[in-house]
Amino acid sequence: MRKQWDTEKKLYTLCILTEDTPGILSQVARLFSRKGYNIESIVSGATDRPHTARISIELLADELVVNQLATQCRRLLGVQAVKIFDEETCIRREIALIKVRAADHGTRDEIIQMTNIFRGHIIDVDKASLTVWVFGSQSKNAALIQMLEDFGILEIAKTGTIAIERGRSTIYDESKLKEEYEYGKNVL
Repeated sequence: MRKQWDTEKKLYTLCILTEDTPGILSQVARLFSRKGYNIESIVSGATDRPHTARISIELLADELVVNQLATQCRRLLGVQAVKIFDEETCIRREIALIKVRAADHGTRDEIIQMTNIFRGHIIDVDKASLTVWVFGSQSKNAALIQMLEDFGILEIAKTGTIAIERGRSTIYDESKLKEEYEYGKNVL
Protein backbone atom coordinates (compact mmCIF):
# COMPACT_ATOMS: atom_id res chain seq x y z
CA MET A 1 0.00 0.00 0.00
CA ARG A 2 1.48 3.36 -1.05
CA LYS A 3 1.69 6.27 1.36
CA GLN A 4 -0.29 9.34 0.38
CA TRP A 5 2.05 12.35 0.54
CA ASP A 6 0.86 15.72 1.76
CA THR A 7 1.59 18.18 -1.07
CA GLU A 8 0.80 21.24 1.03
CA LYS A 9 3.91 23.28 1.75
CA LYS A 10 4.61 23.97 5.40
CA LEU A 11 7.56 24.72 7.64
CA TYR A 12 9.67 21.68 8.51
CA THR A 13 12.83 21.41 10.57
CA LEU A 14 15.48 18.82 9.75
CA CYS A 15 17.77 18.04 12.67
CA ILE A 16 20.97 16.42 11.48
CA LEU A 17 23.55 14.78 13.75
CA THR A 18 27.02 14.83 12.18
CA GLU A 19 30.68 14.36 12.91
CA ASP A 20 32.15 17.67 14.06
CA THR A 21 34.57 18.04 11.16
CA PRO A 22 35.53 21.04 9.00
CA GLY A 23 33.34 21.36 5.91
CA ILE A 24 30.41 19.22 7.05
CA LEU A 25 28.07 22.22 7.31
CA SER A 26 28.87 23.39 3.78
CA GLN A 27 28.50 19.81 2.50
CA VAL A 28 24.96 19.63 3.93
CA ALA A 29 24.05 23.13 2.69
CA ARG A 30 25.33 22.31 -0.82
CA LEU A 31 22.95 19.35 -0.96
CA PHE A 32 19.98 21.72 -0.56
CA SER A 33 21.44 24.17 -3.07
CA ARG A 34 22.04 21.45 -5.69
CA LYS A 35 18.44 20.28 -5.31
CA GLY A 36 17.19 23.87 -5.69
CA TYR A 37 15.63 24.28 -2.25
CA ASN A 38 15.92 27.43 -0.19
CA ILE A 39 16.98 27.09 3.44
CA GLU A 40 14.90 29.43 5.63
CA SER A 41 17.21 29.01 8.62
CA ILE A 42 20.35 27.00 9.42
CA VAL A 43 22.09 26.62 12.77
CA SER A 44 25.01 24.42 13.72
CA GLY A 45 26.35 23.75 17.20
CA ALA A 46 27.88 21.31 19.64
CA THR A 47 26.00 18.45 21.28
CA ASP A 48 26.35 16.53 24.53
CA ARG A 49 28.60 14.02 22.74
CA PRO A 50 32.25 14.73 21.91
CA HIS A 51 33.15 15.29 18.23
CA THR A 52 29.46 15.45 17.31
CA ALA A 53 27.61 18.47 15.91
CA ARG A 54 23.92 19.13 15.40
CA ILE A 55 22.62 21.05 12.41
CA SER A 56 19.07 22.42 12.42
CA ILE A 57 17.71 23.38 9.00
CA GLU A 58 14.32 24.99 8.55
CA LEU A 59 12.65 24.92 5.13
CA LEU A 60 9.30 25.49 3.51
CA ALA A 61 8.37 22.35 1.54
CA ASP A 62 5.86 19.57 1.15
CA GLU A 63 6.15 16.19 2.86
CA LEU A 64 7.54 14.38 -0.18
CA VAL A 65 10.38 16.87 -0.67
CA VAL A 66 11.30 16.86 3.02
CA ASN A 67 11.46 13.07 3.06
CA GLN A 68 13.60 13.03 -0.08
CA LEU A 69 16.00 15.61 1.37
CA ALA A 70 16.24 13.68 4.64
CA THR A 71 17.09 10.51 2.70
CA GLN A 72 19.77 12.37 0.73
CA CYS A 73 21.23 13.82 3.96
CA ARG A 74 21.40 10.36 5.53
CA ARG A 75 23.61 9.24 2.62
CA LEU A 76 26.21 11.95 3.19
CA LEU A 77 29.47 10.79 4.72
CA GLY A 78 29.74 12.06 8.28
CA VAL A 79 26.00 12.23 8.88
CA GLN A 80 24.95 10.02 11.78
CA ALA A 81 21.22 10.74 12.06
CA VAL A 82 18.45 12.83 10.51
CA LYS A 83 15.06 13.59 12.04
CA ILE A 84 12.19 15.49 10.49
CA PHE A 85 10.16 17.77 12.75
CA ASP A 86 7.01 19.71 12.04
CA GLU A 87 5.24 22.21 14.29
CA GLU A 88 3.32 19.54 16.21
CA THR A 89 6.31 17.31 16.99
CA CYS A 90 8.91 19.76 18.26
CA ILE A 91 9.79 22.83 20.24
CA ARG A 92 11.37 25.60 18.13
CA ARG A 93 13.16 28.63 19.47
CA GLU A 94 15.31 31.51 18.24
CA ILE A 95 17.18 34.45 19.77
CA ALA A 96 16.73 38.03 18.63
CA LEU A 97 18.84 41.08 19.48
CA ILE A 98 16.97 44.30 18.76
CA LYS A 99 18.57 47.75 18.99
CA VAL A 100 15.86 50.36 19.56
CA ARG A 101 15.98 54.15 19.50
CA ALA A 102 15.42 55.46 23.05
CA ALA A 103 16.35 59.12 23.41
CA ASP A 104 14.51 59.97 26.64
CA HIS A 105 13.64 58.40 30.00
CA GLY A 106 9.96 57.93 29.21
CA THR A 107 10.75 56.00 26.02
CA ARG A 108 13.32 53.86 27.83
CA ASP A 109 10.79 53.02 30.55
CA GLU A 110 8.18 51.98 27.97
CA ILE A 111 10.68 49.78 26.12
CA ILE A 112 11.82 48.16 29.37
CA GLN A 113 8.21 47.41 30.39
CA MET A 114 7.44 45.95 26.98
CA THR A 115 10.60 43.85 27.08
CA ASN A 116 9.64 42.50 30.51
CA ILE A 117 6.19 41.48 29.27
CA PHE A 118 7.88 39.38 26.55
CA ARG A 119 10.37 37.99 29.12
CA GLY A 120 13.25 39.65 27.32
CA HIS A 121 16.23 41.47 28.80
CA ILE A 122 17.91 44.79 28.21
CA ILE A 123 21.53 43.89 27.54
CA ASP A 124 22.96 47.26 26.53
CA VAL A 125 22.05 50.83 27.40
CA ASP A 126 23.20 53.95 25.61
CA LYS A 127 22.01 57.57 25.81
CA ALA A 128 20.21 57.17 22.49
CA SER A 129 19.35 53.45 22.38
CA LEU A 130 18.60 50.20 24.18
CA THR A 131 19.48 46.70 23.01
CA VAL A 132 16.88 44.05 23.79
CA TRP A 133 17.57 40.30 23.98
CA VAL A 134 14.62 37.94 23.60
CA PHE A 135 14.48 34.15 23.35
CA GLY A 136 11.35 32.40 22.16
CA SER A 137 9.24 31.18 19.31
CA GLN A 138 9.36 33.02 16.01
CA SER A 139 5.86 34.40 16.58
CA LYS A 140 6.72 35.72 20.05
CA ASN A 141 9.87 37.43 18.79
CA ALA A 142 8.02 38.85 15.78
CA ALA A 143 5.33 40.26 18.09
CA LEU A 144 7.92 42.06 20.23
CA ILE A 145 9.67 43.41 17.13
CA GLN A 146 6.36 44.72 15.83
CA MET A 147 5.70 46.49 19.15
CA LEU A 148 9.19 48.02 19.17
CA GLU A 149 8.87 49.35 15.61
CA ASP A 150 6.91 52.34 16.96
CA PHE A 151 10.05 53.50 18.80
CA GLY A 152 12.34 53.09 15.80
CA ILE A 153 14.37 49.95 15.34
CA LEU A 154 17.99 50.68 14.52
CA GLU A 155 19.14 47.10 13.94
CA ILE A 156 18.06 43.48 14.37
CA ALA A 157 20.23 40.35 14.59
CA LYS A 158 18.52 36.97 14.86
CA THR A 159 19.78 33.43 15.14
CA GLY A 160 18.32 30.67 13.09
CA THR A 161 15.81 28.35 14.67
CA ILE A 162 16.92 25.51 16.92
CA ALA A 163 14.55 22.63 17.55
CA ILE A 164 14.20 19.57 19.75
CA GLU A 165 11.58 16.87 19.68
CA ARG A 166 8.82 16.86 22.27
CA GLY A 167 8.63 13.99 24.74
CA ARG A 168 11.17 11.28 25.44
CA SER A 169 12.40 10.56 21.90
CA THR A 170 15.83 11.87 20.89
CA ILE A 171 17.75 12.29 17.67
CA TYR A 172 20.01 9.47 18.85
CA ASP A 173 17.09 7.06 18.37
CA GLU A 174 17.53 7.58 14.60
CA SER A 175 21.30 7.02 14.53
CA LYS A 176 22.73 4.84 11.80
CA LEU A 177 23.85 1.41 12.88
CA LYS A 178 27.44 1.69 14.10
CA GLU A 179 28.61 -1.01 11.66
CA GLU A 180 26.99 0.75 8.67
CA TYR A 181 28.54 4.06 9.67
CA GLU A 182 32.03 2.59 10.20
CA TYR A 183 31.82 0.63 6.93
CA GLY A 184 31.12 3.78 4.96
CA LYS A 185 34.17 5.52 6.42
CA ASN A 186 36.50 2.59 5.75
CA VAL A 187 35.43 1.99 2.15
CA LEU A 188 36.39 5.46 0.95
